[in-house]
Amino acid sequence: MRLRFNEGLYWDKVKSGELIAHVMQSRLSKSLPNETVEIQSQMLSYRDSTGQEIARVHQYSRPDGTIAASGKPDPKRLLDDGILYRLEKKST
Repeated sequence: MRLRFNEGLYWDKVKSGELIAHVMQSRLSKSLPNETVEIQSQMLSYRDSTGQEIARVHQYSRPDGTIAASGKPDPKRLLDDGILYRLEKKST
Protein backbone atom coordinates (compact mmCIF):
# COMPACT_ATOMS: atom_id res chain seq x y z
CA MET A 1 0.00 0.00 0.00
CA ARG A 2 2.86 2.39 0.78
CA LEU A 3 4.15 2.08 -2.79
CA ARG A 4 0.69 2.81 -4.22
CA PHE A 5 0.36 5.78 -1.80
CA ASN A 6 3.76 7.17 -2.82
CA GLU A 7 3.21 6.60 -6.54
CA GLY A 8 -0.18 8.34 -6.30
CA LEU A 9 1.50 11.44 -4.81
CA TYR A 10 -1.25 11.74 -2.20
CA TRP A 11 0.91 13.64 0.28
CA ASP A 12 1.93 16.06 -2.50
CA LYS A 13 -1.76 16.51 -3.29
CA VAL A 14 -2.35 17.56 0.32
CA LYS A 15 0.56 19.99 0.21
CA SER A 16 -0.76 21.51 -3.05
CA GLY A 17 -4.32 21.82 -1.71
CA GLU A 18 -5.83 19.25 -4.09
CA LEU A 19 -6.71 17.13 -1.03
CA ILE A 20 -7.51 18.48 2.43
CA ALA A 21 -6.03 16.90 5.57
CA HIS A 22 -8.34 16.68 8.58
CA VAL A 23 -6.90 15.75 11.97
CA MET A 24 -9.05 12.93 13.31
CA GLN A 25 -7.05 12.25 16.45
CA SER A 26 -4.07 13.89 18.12
CA ARG A 27 -2.38 13.06 21.38
CA LEU A 28 0.90 13.79 23.04
CA SER A 29 3.32 11.03 22.20
CA LYS A 30 5.97 9.57 24.41
CA SER A 31 9.38 10.89 23.48
CA LEU A 32 10.79 9.80 20.18
CA PRO A 33 14.54 9.20 20.03
CA ASN A 34 16.52 12.28 19.01
CA GLU A 35 13.58 14.66 19.47
CA THR A 36 13.94 17.65 21.78
CA VAL A 37 10.34 18.93 21.52
CA GLU A 38 6.94 17.46 22.40
CA ILE A 39 5.59 15.35 19.57
CA GLN A 40 1.94 14.75 18.68
CA SER A 41 0.86 11.32 17.42
CA GLN A 42 -1.80 12.12 14.83
CA MET A 43 -4.26 10.25 12.64
CA LEU A 44 -5.30 12.30 9.60
CA SER A 45 -7.92 11.83 6.91
CA TYR A 46 -7.09 13.10 3.41
CA ARG A 47 -10.33 14.16 1.69
CA ASP A 48 -11.25 15.37 -1.75
CA SER A 49 -13.41 18.41 -2.53
CA THR A 50 -16.61 16.38 -2.01
CA GLY A 51 -15.51 15.30 1.47
CA GLN A 52 -14.80 11.68 0.44
CA GLU A 53 -11.92 10.13 2.34
CA ILE A 54 -9.17 9.19 -0.09
CA ALA A 55 -6.48 8.21 2.41
CA ARG A 56 -5.91 7.86 6.15
CA VAL A 57 -2.42 8.30 7.55
CA HIS A 58 -0.55 8.36 10.84
CA GLN A 59 2.24 10.81 11.55
CA TYR A 60 4.29 12.24 14.38
CA SER A 61 4.02 16.02 14.21
CA ARG A 62 6.37 18.61 15.72
CA PRO A 63 5.04 21.96 17.01
CA ASP A 64 6.35 23.69 13.85
CA GLY A 65 4.22 21.37 11.67
CA THR A 66 7.06 19.26 10.31
CA ILE A 67 6.78 15.48 10.48
CA ALA A 68 9.06 13.62 12.88
CA ALA A 69 10.34 10.02 12.70
CA SER A 70 10.58 9.14 8.98
CA GLY A 71 9.58 12.65 7.91
CA LYS A 72 6.64 11.25 5.94
CA PRO A 73 3.06 10.22 6.72
CA ASP A 74 2.44 6.48 7.16
CA PRO A 75 -0.61 5.36 5.12
CA LYS A 76 -3.17 3.15 6.86
CA ARG A 77 -6.02 3.29 4.31
CA LEU A 78 -6.16 4.26 0.68
CA LEU A 79 -9.03 4.50 -1.80
CA ASP A 80 -7.39 4.12 -5.19
CA ASP A 81 -9.30 3.57 -8.44
CA GLY A 82 -12.40 2.49 -6.50
CA ILE A 83 -10.53 -0.09 -4.39
CA LEU A 84 -10.14 0.41 -0.62
CA TYR A 85 -6.78 -0.77 0.69
CA ARG A 86 -6.30 -0.87 4.44
CA LEU A 87 -3.99 -2.25 7.06
CA GLU A 88 -5.66 -4.53 9.54
CA LYS A 89 -4.75 -4.35 13.20
CA LYS A 90 -3.40 -7.53 14.67
CA SER A 91 -5.73 -8.99 17.28
CA THR A 92 -4.23 -9.50 20.72
